[in-house]
Amino acid sequence: MEAPGDGRIPNRAETLKVLRLMGDYRPMLMLRGDTDGYGARWTIDGQEIQPAIATYLMKSSFITDSGATEMGARTLTLTETGTRFRTDGLAWWAGLGLLEKLKIMLFG
Repeated sequence: MEAPGDGRIPNRAETLKVLRLMGDYRPMLMLRGDTDGYGARWTIDGQEIQPAIATYLMKSSFITDSGATEMGARTLTLTETGTRFRTDGLAWWAGLGLLEKLKIMLFG
């Protein structure tokens, strides 16, 4: 799973897990938190996503803003490029051996 352009993928195993969770139909929610002093937070099905991963996916144009929910959270969905990146990532992961997967999970 190589990063497009010159960017490095933050925690490749965790990034792939996020892409796998999103699938074709689950959006990521961006919750604004400026009023509580914490800044933005990202979730999928209530599970918090690391800011570095969410930021990487946005800056790489793998996810896009699809509008706001009734509660004011922003809905982020996979782009066509993001879907291809997820498919390529899943194929990459399936081609790794057990030791390679373990090393990636431990060291990013």
